Amino acid sequence: MKELEYPFDSSFLLKNRRKIRRALLADGTPRMEKRIAILGGSTTNDIASMLELFLLQEGIAPVFYQSEYAQYWQDAMFDNPELLEFHPDLIFIHTTVRNITEAPLPLSAAPEEAEAALERQMAHFTQMWEHLEQTYHCPILQNNFEFPAYRLMGNREAWDCHGMVWFVNELNHRFAQYAASHTDFYLHDIQYLSACYGLDAWQDSTYWYLYKYALALPAIPEFAYSLTRIIRSIYGKNKKVLALDLDNTLWGGVIGDDGQEGIEIGQETATAEAYTEVQEYCKAHKQLGVLLTICSKNEPENALLGLAHPDSVLHADDFVSIQANWEPKDLNLCKTAQDLSLLPESFVFVDDNPAEREIVSAQIPGIAVPEFDSPAECIRILDRAGYFETTTFSAADAKRSEMYQANAKRAQLQQSYANYTEYLLGLEMIAEIQDFTPVALPRIVQLTNKSNQFNLTTRRYTQSEMEQVAESPNYIRLYGRLRDKFGDNGIVSVVIGEISGDALHIDLWLMSCRVLKRDMELAMLDELVEQCRTRGIRTIYGYYYQTEKNAMVRELFGTFGFTKTEQFENGDSTWMLPVASYEKRNHVIQIEKRKETTEK
Repeated sequence: MKELEYPFDSSFLLKNRRKIRRALLADGTPRMEKRIAILGGSTTNDIASMLELFLLQEGIAPVFYQSEYAQYWQDAMFDNPELLEFHPDLIFIHTTVRNITEAPLPLSAAPEEAEAALERQMAHFTQMWEHLEQTYHCPILQNNFEFPAYRLMGNREAWDCHGMVWFVNELNHRFAQYAASHTDFYLHDIQYLSACYGLDAWQDSTYWYLYKYALALPAIPEFAYSLTRIIRSIYGKNKKVLALDLDNTLWGGVIGDDGQEGIEIGQETATAEAYTEVQEYCKAHKQLGVLLTICSKNEPENALLGLAHPDSVLHADDFVSIQANWEPKDLNLCKTAQDLSLLPESFVFVDDNPAEREIVSAQIPGIAVPEFDSPAECIRILDRAGYFETTTFSAADAKRSEMYQANAKRAQLQQSYANYTEYLLGLEMIAEIQDFTPVALPRIVQLTNKSNQFNLTTRRYTQSEMEQVAESPNYIRLYGRLRDKFGDNGIVSVVIGEISGDALHIDLWLMSCRVLKRDMELAMLDELVEQCRTRGIRTIYGYYYQTEKNAMVRELFGTFGFTKTEQFENGDSTWMLPVASYEKRNHVIQIEKRKETTEK
């Protein structure tokens, strides 16, 4: 729904939220249900109602528990039966500067008393976070603190330990340190958000006096959208690709008319500097694992000429795909998605031309097409929209662009072979398949929340849930890493099966689309059956749960030799394989001996 795309009209959303909610619930979109507990230090009803709209837009159907007014501590620490029965998938603690109880300090207080007050305030929160983690084993979102509405000592408050500004800064720093050292704990940075919004407008005290809102009602949509950014990232709803136009998007001017020397890029003019910053901003996303592509109506040689400009920050080798031709851009975007084995809805399309934006938005459901009028606004909109919000980061993310570029080389190699088997042999593939290890766990969690197409059950796991699976003797767990002569693809496949008597029930089977049709699924199957035989398991049960995106694996178990035992009207199916009847599959992957590890 376009009204919920950033930038949105907050007043419109507040006024029409019930109508928008009805339209979202009636649109037929399949959504994952998530139970979200909001533990508030102030009134939270309007936050929940706006958060619901944004989450529905992202394919998440939230069910909320809300604490009574200012009862966040009591609910967290004294195990409210209603909250326990609710079994939250995620807990959001909505505290603000009004919930700080240990500051400001009297001017007579010694510096060591300020430190002691900080320790007490921090202990108040850490005790709560640890109790919630031990009780509910789910992600925790916590606001840090916005600045106070006034400064008694003026600018001195920034450095004097008696000042509230100093206390807020120090406490926020300690919150950040905690977040850096604890998985499944995320900070919602309202210090930054309130600064962007404008502190005076954010803290309009009228709303506190009348309704006990810790922020002004008009700011709540911005607040709820910022929360949504974190939640959609946790549940694998981020975008993956930044698809960029060229003329008047990455540089000023039209390369075909103005020539390389005539486009504006570099530091010589204000316009050139603005486009340089756009390029720097886009290139920085490669470090986060975002794929960069080109989608431009241009002659191919002109596109490459612009990227070869001596002042250009982005160059041809920064992109995993360059589509520069005169075909409709929506078709080029779909072709790029197909080449990369990704869904078009995982793209963000950046183009200065409103007409092109309108066409692409209309033709490709789910694609993000930000609206902007200038290079500076382009950066601001991309940044505030948070398409690539980072809640987890792994070594594989940093190398993602290299991995997709290596895939392009594999595609070129395929064209030189007479048949597909010879091509696979020519890749010289080696797989490492083993039980989960602590060092691999973050990437495994990330893969479970991002993989949609080659994913039989689309079961999602948080870090805490996956740690419980990794430590339990009731599961067979496998992850597969694949490398070949072009490079390391990283961890590309995950299988989790729960043991029940002499049977194994497959909870999760997924594979990265980067390695489709490379026989990796057969190598994983061989190892799974071997593990089952070692553990005395006689039957493996597989489950396919149909979604809009995983049709490619509808009959996967059948190709493995499983027998279909149930077929449901909604497309789901159940499969069965007697372990004794299984024979190893023919594949061309060399299996590296599994490494023994003491990490667990």
